[in-house]
This record gives sequence, structure tokens and C-alpha cells, in this order.
Amino acid sequence: MKIAMVTGASSGIGLAICKKLIAMNYRVYGLARDFSKTKFKHAEFKTLTCDVTHSKQLEQCVDDVFENEKQLDVLINNAGVGFFAPHEEIKVKDIERLVQTNLQAPLVLTRLVLRKIKQSEGFIINIASITAVKSSPIGSAYAATKAGIKHFSDSLFDEVRKYGVKVTTILPDMTKTPFYDGLHFKEHDDADSHVTSECVADAVETILSQRKGTVVTEMIVRPQKHQIEKKKKNDK
Repeated sequence: MKIAMVTGASSGIGLAICKKLIAMNYRVYGLARDFSKTKFKHAEFKTLTCDVTHSKQLEQCVDDVFENEKQLDVLINNAGVGFFAPHEEIKVKDIERLVQTNLQAPLVLTRLVLRKIKQSEGFIINIASITAVKSSPIGSAYAATKAGIKHFSDSLFDEVRKYGVKVTTILPDMTKTPFYDGLHFKEHDDADSHVTSECVADAVETILSQRKGTVVTEMIVRPQKHQIEKKKKNDK
């Protein structure tokens, strides 16, 4: 059985990816800060409570996985946060959390497991955002972290491709997930104006299903239409 590790695994895109991988006969180790609201249970879904912004906790999670497993075939860096405001108004603590969650954590976790991924000639998939490749007014700090993880993916692939390692960035556009719960806007209810967590999980399946020697290094997942919905103040 192949082994995968997924961050941000308690809901949304991360949980959908875990379900997809289990259906593909992977044992999945899911990392998240809180699984108390996660109803999904499966014998091959192993949950690890972890705040990815703390490198020591990441190290402990990796140690826990490799106490039970000799290999790691897939790492999916999915955990992410978003804070959106004019840059002069965004809180300094929110900038720090953006960088720690969206950029620092994937770099650290990849470093911790890269030797195992090399041994398995496996996959590293980083979930970024469409904002990595376009301007994002009122989201410049968020976009910078996503552009950073995309550039990391591109550079890492050139570094490790000779070892058989596949590195991919997925760039979803507006996705119907809990990501927007605390924000002042959300995906539009029109089904043509957002993608779903399952759409991104399907993209992961496509990436993992390529013939040996073919690597999908980047995949953009977008809705047919472009609409967002601004929330009323009492909806936040």
C-alpha cells in the first residue's frame, strides 16, 4: 500500500483529497489543528493533530509517521489561510500567519520528508492559488505567499527531477470550501462560478495517474464564470 501525507486535512480541499487518495488505495496521514468537526472516518485515514506553523510539531508528526511506515509516496501541502484587506490595513500578526502557514510550513515539511520521497520516486503536490499568477488587489500579501510556493515548486522540481521526484503546483480559483467562512466575500452560489473541493481532488488523481516519465508540473482549476459574492456585515 502506498503512503500519503496531507496537511489541512480536516475539511475542504484537504479532506476531499484524503478521501480521493483512500479510494486510490493509499493509506493517508492527515495533519490539521483540529479534527473535532471531521465526521469522516476510515481505517486508512490516520489523523495527526498539528499546528503546521510550529516546526517542532511538524518534526514530531513526521517522526510519528515514520515510526509506523518505511516509505512516503506522496506529500500534499494543502494547509492555508487567507487575510484580505488593503495592505496598509492588514494586521502585522496576520501577515506573519500568512507566511508561516502558506509558505514556511510547506518548505519545512518538504525538507523533513524529501529523502523519503526521493527513495520512493514519489510526488510533492503544493496547493497554491490562482492568485499566484495574477495580481490580487486587497490580497497582495496572500498572493505573495502563493506565488512563493509556486516558485518553490518550480525550482524544487528542477533540483530533484533527476531522482525521479515529481513536483506539481495546483492553482485553484474560487472554490466552495470553509476557507471563506471568516472573510467578507465568498464563492458565488452559481455552480458555474466556483469549483468544488472534489474538483481539486480529481486534479490530484490526474497528476498521480500519469505514465512513468511524464510529470504535470502545474495545473490551474477554474470555474466557467467569474463571479464572487460579497457578504453582508452580519453574515461574517
